[in-house]
Amino acid sequence: MPSFNHVVTNEQDLRAVIGVPGPRSVLKERRSLDEHTRAFIARSPFLLMATSDASGRCDVSPKGDGPGFVQVLDDQRIVIPERPGNKRLDGMLNVMANPHVGLIFLVPGRQETLRVNGRAWVTRDPQLLEPCVAHGKVPLVAIAVEIEQCFLHCPKAFLRSRLWQTDAWPAADALPSMACVLFDQIQPADATLQDYERAVEEGNTKGLY
Repeated sequence: MPSFNHVVTNEQDLRAVIGVPGPRSVLKERRSLDEHTRAFIARSPFLLMATSDASGRCDVSPKGDGPGFVQVLDDQRIVIPERPGNKRLDGMLNVMANPHVGLIFLVPGRQETLRVNGRAWVTRDPQLLEPCVAHGKVPLVAIAVEIEQCFLHCPKAFLRSRLWQTDAWPAADALPSMACVLFDQIQPADATLQDYERAVEEGNTKGLY
């Protein structure tokens, strides 16, 4: 049983509530990159990658580096370098079980996003990894994506959220630090909050590449 009431379970009922997309929303969809979507990727320092495992359980992972860190091989193939992280490997393990991925590219200050959907593989191909070098470090692996669908998404979510408007941003101390959250959640018996703060700061600054 669902955990919520008045659940919509089929497209017909959902269309009755929401309606159908306008012509532009349909016509803008492409099956490969063009000059405009290539330019967006070249200027994007950040993306979100959605994956799911074989049973459909989902994960969304952030990926980021200097603008153009995602390599465009041709109009249907891109390569996302995997920089050092927490080693959980959630997204890559999902890709191995279910290759379907969804990407959202962001460009700071732009209120549109680029949506890319396709199939992905984890690769160790030296010819793909070497162009992804950053700060003298070649990534150990990368995520290679074959594009099946891409289009620019309208800016309404950004207009509503005022995401790029600094006067709408919360104060820096509006939320507790990550170190404080981890300390509260894990409640280690052999470390102090100060130990966690030092470890998180060192991990963030020393483990970028």
